Amino acid sequence: MADQTHVLFVEDDDVIREATQLALERDGFAVTAMPDGLSGLEAFRANRPDIALLDVMVPGLDGVSLCRRIRDDSTVPVIMLSARADSIDVVLGLEAGADDYVTKPFDGAVLVARIRAVLRRFGHASGGDRTADADAAPVGGGVLTFGDLEIDTEGMEVRRAGQPVALTPTEMRLLLEFSSAPGTVLSRDKLLERVWDYGWGGDTRVVDVHVQRLRTKIGQDRIETVRGFGYKLKA
Repeated sequence: MADQTHVLFVEDDDVIREATQLALERDGFAVTAMPDGLSGLEAFRANRPDIALLDVMVPGLDGVSLCRRIRDDSTVPVIMLSARADSIDVVLGLEAGADDYVTKPFDGAVLVARIRAVLRRFGHASGGDRTADADAAPVGGGVLTFGDLEIDTEGMEVRRAGQPVALTPTEMRLLLEFSSAPGTVLSRDKLLERVWDYGWGGDTRVVDVHVQRLRTKIGQDRIETVRGFGYKLKA
């Protein structure tokens, strides 16, 4: 397991859990599969996986609450799994700190592709190779300043009014995209392509929730909504 990408998978349906675990292992991942949120939290703390797949509706500690607990002390990538494309489920999961979500029933190949896309953003390759992807390199170099906001694109650190700002890797990549073209409107589709590595159409709610999370950390007025087009960072 030491030289493989380790996936924590929390799912209460025995058939889905076993079938998905086998599929992921065939693709070269090491998988720890747990049937409920409390055992999932224990497994996370004991094993420190590279990525977590959390079903929203699991007993003991639901997936959204588990995601929050993970986010209390880790920026490990999290993908939520939901049986419905329900707006409340999706938004709650993303607001809790999830990086992406997949709706059940899902195709195994699609799930693996989404996992690999997230891992590339976080500097892991898929299925056991931990070499960083060249495409995941940070945008630009040096320290960028926007009012009281400072972005160190080499040290991957952000400060606001001199105080450090804790961002998840997805939030950091989103901010780097904005800061690479201040004042330029970036569409939701473009952000999905550049930050989430989607080569296909994706759910723009992922972008909207992450922008809102980013705003709460760097200032609500720092990122401007351009209605009908997208978002831009105020220069």
